[in-house]
Amino acid sequence: MKKGFLKTLVFGLFFVTAFGLSLAPMGSAAQAANYSIGMTVQDLSNQVWSATCEELKKLVQADGGTFTCLDSKSNPSTQIGHVENFISGNVDAIIIQVAERNALEGSLAQARSQGIKVFSWDDNLENSDINWLIDNRLLGQIIGHEAAKWINEKHGGVAEVGVLDYPQLEILLERGQGIVETIEKEAPGAKIVAQSSAINPTEGMAKTETFLQAHPNMKVIACIGGGGAVGANEAVKSSGKLTDDFGIFAADATPEELTAMANNEAIRMSVLNTGDAKAKADEIFGLVKKLLNNEPVERIVYRSNIPVSAENLDQYFTK
Repeated sequence: MKKGFLKTLVFGLFFVTAFGLSLAPMGSAAQAANYSIGMTVQDLSNQVWSATCEELKKLVQADGGTFTCLDSKSNPSTQIGHVENFISGNVDAIIIQVAERNALEGSLAQARSQGIKVFSWDDNLENSDINWLIDNRLLGQIIGHEAAKWINEKHGGVAEVGVLDYPQLEILLERGQGIVETIEKEAPGAKIVAQSSAINPTEGMAKTETFLQAHPNMKVIACIGGGGAVGANEAVKSSGKLTDDFGIFAADATPEELTAMANNEAIRMSVLNTGDAKAKADEIFGLVKKLLNNEPVERIVYRSNIPVSAENLDQYFTK
């Protein structure tokens, strides 16, 4: 395994401020490390990604390695720069949530040609050693199914529905499509009256406020992820629309979502993928260490989907 350490990264910064995520400073500790991992994600304002980065940093540092996590802000050019700096810094592995698949394949091919292992989070890439995937259409169908069930049970099959998707990313486009097609199929009397993109709480809150102003009778919101769902929940509360028959359905099952669920707020179900941030980090770390040790691994690894609602909340959340 290579003994190199990370060189100066973009603009000489060694920290990321989003959600308080800080990076390990370079120096004697980095030079003494037996391996180094660079990670670049789409957006560190997403709680799931930022929390997983924090947990990964703990695991790597406890194991004697160095870890750097960077925010591409969903900009492919920025992310290419991250990968190029990881290559020049002679890292042993790169963990990446690609901002745009085709844009990054060339840089990742270069990394692998130099012996760097590549772990792809959420995208089925050609130039990777492991693709850690969600069946996003299936996940969207689970979200849509739970929303349709709520519509049929609470509203007699008739309701105005909003959808918070994120078509900018192909994988989330598929998830949004799964949501829409399932609601239309399983609750045909419902009407999707508004649809917009939201990946974090700020966007989710702003978009939901617009939804509710234009459609004051809206009773259901289906979201591709927990960031949008948390913001939607805040908007529902602040607008005075929180009632026992208002439902928000999403994925990620973040602590914020589960807290809202426990408090009987608008979030009624969220799909847990793999587990919480620690469980995600544990699985990623275990797979990356196998790569670094040249142990056999499956190239395609699918993650589990666990719908969490009031019925099973106590298994996954403690106040």
